[in-house]
Amino acid sequence: MLIIPAIDIKDGKCVRLTRGDFNQQKIYLDKPLDMAIIWRKQNAKMLHVVDLDAALSGEPVNFVRIKEIVEALDIPIQVGGGIRSVEAVKRYLDIGVSRVVIGSAAVTNPELVAELMTLYRSSRIVVGIDADNGIPKIKGWTESGSMQDYELALEMKKMGVERIIYTDISRDGMMQGFGYESTKRFAEKAGMKITASGGVTSSEDLKRLIELQQYGVDSVIIGKALYECNFPCQEIWYNYEEGICLDRNFSTARTR
Repeated sequence: MLIIPAIDIKDGKCVRLTRGDFNQQKIYLDKPLDMAIIWRKQNAKMLHVVDLDAALSGEPVNFVRIKEIVEALDIPIQVGGGIRSVEAVKRYLDIGVSRVVIGSAAVTNPELVAELMTLYRSSRIVVGIDADNGIPKIKGWTESGSMQDYELALEMKKMGVERIIYTDISRDGMMQGFGYESTKRFAEKAGMKITASGGVTSSEDLKRLIELQQYGVDSVIIGKALYECNFPCQEIWYNYEEGICLDRNFSTARTR
């Protein structure tokens, strides 16, 4: 099970939201690049980066900050948030982004996904489905789609999409455990490669996720639980030789 730390960028800072609510945010570091370097030092094999400002506006507000992360790290970077055109996808792939996540556009402009699948390998384009009670939410989770989450996935599958990032919004940022049943239901019906997201809080959640591997769930994006040091093994990952550490609340970087 590949664990992918999440870096959400808003107003140029590294933040976490609660259930996607832009009015419920916590700033962890002023520079997203610093956060990316810390996760790499803690042995991350991939990062999931989201431009939250772009998710609302459709404009790549934090493109330069994402470019800094891609250029500084030696691991694959997956990027999402407001990517709604072929040009936007190409711009990210051209700077070295490994995978681009299409979210809202998969609902509002499925023709875009169809076109992208003719231009790029399926490994470069993934679709993010963020659902609340089985209904996809779009445009920064401010609007609802018109079909069930698995129905959307099956439409994407017909176009050649192989991987879905599935988020149970009701669990995201709540630190109350991930949506096991909702993720299992979705994975069973979709029959695709699934990256789970939203609500993973503890090692017990990870053990339950492993049970879903038989349904195609092979990776998980984790945000707040990592930032709040919920996993005991994180203490082992700190690289004291280079003097980098974070305090328990991840509010500031400090040295030892």
